[in-house]
Amino acid sequence: MARINSTGFWLLLPVTLLFLMQGATAAEDLRKLTDDARTAAKRLIEQTRTELTRELERSGPARAVTVCKFSVPELASSISRQTGMRVTRVSLRPRNRALGEADPWEQRILLDFEKRLAKGENPETLEISEIMDEPVGKTFRYMKALIIGKPCMGCHGSTSDLSEGVKIQLANEYPFDRGTDYQLGQIRGAISVKRSLQGP
Repeated sequence: MARINSTGFWLLLPVTLLFLMQGATAAEDLRKLTDDARTAAKRLIEQTRTELTRELERSGPARAVTVCKFSVPELASSISRQTGMRVTRVSLRPRNRALGEADPWEQRILLDFEKRLAKGENPETLEISEIMDEPVGKTFRYMKALIIGKPCMGCHGSTSDLSEGVKIQLANEYPFDRGTDYQLGQIRGAISVKRSLQGP
């Protein structure tokens, strides 16, 4: 068995300590990035809920469709500018494919969320964060699941249960809509947060 003499030990010690310190720093960085992303996602969720609730109470579900199409992307863009992170909503069945189509990593995570939910995991804990090597360099990524709640059913529930006003609005706003026929408690999509870790 190979042995390290005392001289070798002291030579290796700084390298070992540096490796451990780098690992600890990386873990701390990931925690900080995750906290920031979680806060940004929470802001978008809360602001979306406020806008939708106001419109539902004022005009009903048909007009609420326009909140998701116009207001929510503006909210996401505003939060992105303020935080320096790209904050968006994505889905496996997006209504607006230009804004909500999940990329391959997001698709994999959404499918994993569905498996975790099927196993009984608390929907509130369905999130993930990673630091990845992408073609543009190291990138931080975070996702938090969006769950279908009762207010969502008026626009995302069974097609047969939607009001005629909602059906007309969806046909006008989303001719190729794939965002209906969800059941209460299913995953609608996720908030996706992305930040480049490359220097200027």
